[in-house]
Amino acid sequence: MQLVHVLTSTIVILQAGFAFPSSDEWEKHIRKAHPRLLVTHDGFKGVKELIASNTAVAKLYETVRTQAKRILNEPPSRYEIPDGLRLLSVSRRVLNRIYTLALVYQIDGDEKYAERAWSELESAANFPDWNPRHFLDTAEMTHAFAIAYDWLYSYWSDERRQKLIQAISVKGLEPALKVYRGGGWWSKARHNWNQVCNGGIGMGSLAIFEENPKLCGEILTHALNSIVRAMSEFAPDGAWAEGPGYWNYATFYNCVFLAALETATGTDFGLSKIEGFSETGFFPIYITGPLMRTFNFADGGDGTIRAPQMFWLARKFNRPIYAWYARTTTVSHPLDIIWFNEGGGDPIAEKLPLDKYFRKVEVATMRTSWNDREATFVAFKAGDNKANHSNLDIGTFVLDALGYRWALDLGADNYNLPGYFGALRWSYYRMRAEGHNTLVINPSKEPDQDPRAAAKIIRFFSDANLAFAIADLTPAYSAHAVSIKRGLMLLRDANQVIIQDEVELKRPGSVYWFMHTPAQVQLDENGATLLQGNAKLLCRIMTPNGVRFSVMDAKPLPSSPDPEGQNRNAGVRKLVIKLDDVDKLRLCVLLIPLREGQKPPAKLPPVKALDEW
Repeated sequence: MQLVHVLTSTIVILQAGFAFPSSDEWEKHIRKAHPRLLVTHDGFKGVKELIASNTAVAKLYETVRTQAKRILNEPPSRYEIPDGLRLLSVSRRVLNRIYTLALVYQIDGDEKYAERAWSELESAANFPDWNPRHFLDTAEMTHAFAIAYDWLYSYWSDERRQKLIQAISVKGLEPALKVYRGGGWWSKARHNWNQVCNGGIGMGSLAIFEENPKLCGEILTHALNSIVRAMSEFAPDGAWAEGPGYWNYATFYNCVFLAALETATGTDFGLSKIEGFSETGFFPIYITGPLMRTFNFADGGDGTIRAPQMFWLARKFNRPIYAWYARTTTVSHPLDIIWFNEGGGDPIAEKLPLDKYFRKVEVATMRTSWNDREATFVAFKAGDNKANHSNLDIGTFVLDALGYRWALDLGADNYNLPGYFGALRWSYYRMRAEGHNTLVINPSKEPDQDPRAAAKIIRFFSDANLAFAIADLTPAYSAHAVSIKRGLMLLRDANQVIIQDEVELKRPGSVYWFMHTPAQVQLDENGATLLQGNAKLLCRIMTPNGVRFSVMDAKPLPSSPDPEGQNRNAGVRKLVIKLDDVDKLRLCVLLIPLREGQKPPAKLPPVKALDEW
């Protein structure tokens, strides 16, 4: 084991065509001065000037300074693991406080902010550990200490620096090195854990490199080789299979690490050239609807993505539209100020197409307008049920129109539910197909889609009048089906949405069609009317004839598991179509948003086979 370590730490490591420094070569790359993480001494001078000259940045800074003043009166964080597993909320609180206090000290020069930062750091340095069994906690705390050591370097006494170095080394870097040398799972992962752990630990190594070049150099070489695995998942279009929430988490740490490499060494060693990474800023733009709510597939909520890294991505790749998004959504993170970019107009000014198909992740989004809060927006996915944080949600969709979300995704349940990330995951309603806006075939207590299935969008089309995506869902239902295809079409001119399923089962069975909604539902002989405020959504079953909607609570079917403790989804119902003894089926549903006083259209679109779309 020792021989292997010696060999791998003294050669230039090659990973996916990259030549990264070996552990003993880092010394010639690292800048000697502090600060050097994300911003330099001259960079802070530039930030001061920008705050003084730019009213938008001044407003952001005033928000950060208000937060810093509030932190002055709050007690330092304590070692708390309320769920028995995660210190993560504490690590994130420390990180947020350090960024806030350190920035305000750099701009205002008032020592009270640096002293309050020290109180926070001293408390966390005395923790028994940074909870390496859940390594995200360790990585985020190491990130906090790295920023504190680097940004406040000139303020600290030698004694305080040594305490920070000791904490970073013993509680952050040394546990990480055990993972790297032992081939621990997160170092080989291809999802957010990889970027967060490598990013946080990498920041710590860049911060204190001179104090322990052997340890820090080996970690940096491991981190660069490891992060390539996760970054390769951005190919080809920049989308993220873990959904928009984890896109934000993963790319934040990815960008922070690359940005710190640039300011500390002058290069990111080619990592930013990985396929799809330059495109990744388009993902939050397209996945966000007119209400600033996301299509929150996988585990996550549908809230607005607030991502300061969009400013960094805008500069790095000369994509001004990314900066527009960041300015539109920020609530003022300190890095919004450090990376602020006032370039770029809105999607109309930048001539951004209305629709987008993200390959590999297999998500399509379509809309009627970029600048109308009442625009119609539909997002649809096929995708891979094996992706980290995935639900059994192949075929699901969300719909916004007239200022409301009509078809919603319930999002994640409580991560502390028994077996949530293990053997019981597919017993929870929100994880199952029946908890999404898709089909369920022959329901039972077993998983209602194949957890190993991956499905693709097989056709995508977009022009001025309409857009559609068609997915082959067969792999998700292979136990029951010969073929299942689903198409979603947005008729832009008519402002209508078609959802069409073409089903061929191996033998006659039951088919359920679900759409979760917060709206009031009125059933009638022609279909259903959904009501929110003064707006309506007419729902019509175009084919087959004689089929009607029903309404259910957003809870498990009688034949499904119903574990204790799961969310009961108050305030949500689901519009349902149930068909029994079916072998072949074309099920076409038309959704028509109507403003107050607006009459239904006199003529409805014809039903065509998906092959004729």
